[in-house]
Amino acid sequence: MRTGIPGLPTPHPLVDQLPAVYLEQDFLRRFLTALDDVLAPVLLTIDNLPAHLDPRSAPDDFLAWLAQWVAVESPEDSPVERRRETVRGAVARHARRGTSAGLADAVRLAAGTEPEITESGGTAWSTGPLTALPGAPRPWVTIRLREQPGQTIDRARLEERIGTEVPAHVGFTLEILPPDGGAGGAAR
Repeated sequence: MRTGIPGLPTPHPLVDQLPAVYLEQDFLRRFLTALDDVLAPVLLTIDNLPAHLDPRSAPDDFLAWLAQWVAVESPEDSPVERRRETVRGAVARHARRGTSAGLADAVRLAAGTEPEITESGGTAWSTGPLTALPGAPRPWVTIRLREQPGQTIDRARLEERIGTEVPAHVGFTLEILPPDGGAGGAAR
C-alpha cells in the first residue's frame, strides 16, 4: 500500500486555508506543516485516482491490487508490461473463458507465443433421427506451441494456467515444440 514519502509537497497546504489572523501563530504553522506531510500522499493519490485505476498508468505496486480486483494472477517475476496487459484485458478474457479463443489468449499471455489449439468436440444439426454425433466421445484439447529462439517456456506454470482455463471435465495435452521443429508433449 501507499506510504508517506519524505519531502513530498502537498498540493493543498493547510496553512493556506487559514484566516489571516492565525498566520502569525508559529505553533499552528508547524502543526499544519506536519499534517501536510502526512496528508500529501493521500491527497495526491486521490487527485490521481483515475490514473491509479487504469492498468496502463497505475504504479507498479498498485497494479497487483488491480489484478485482485479483476480476479487475475499476474506473476511478480514477469515483465511489468505483460502484467499491465494481463490486468487490462482481464474482463474481456473472463467473457471468453472456457472457449478456444479464451484459452488461446491465456496461453499467449503466459507463454508469449501464439498457440495452435485443436479440440475434440463439434456441433452439427440434422433433419433426421439417429444422426451420428460429431467430435470424439471424450472431451479433449491439444495445445501446441513453438518456443522462439532464446525463449524457454515454463511448462509447469503454463500447465497450471491451462488447467484453470479449460472446463473441469475437459482434459488437455500440452506440446511445446523446440524452435527447430522437433516434437514434445505431456497430457493431463
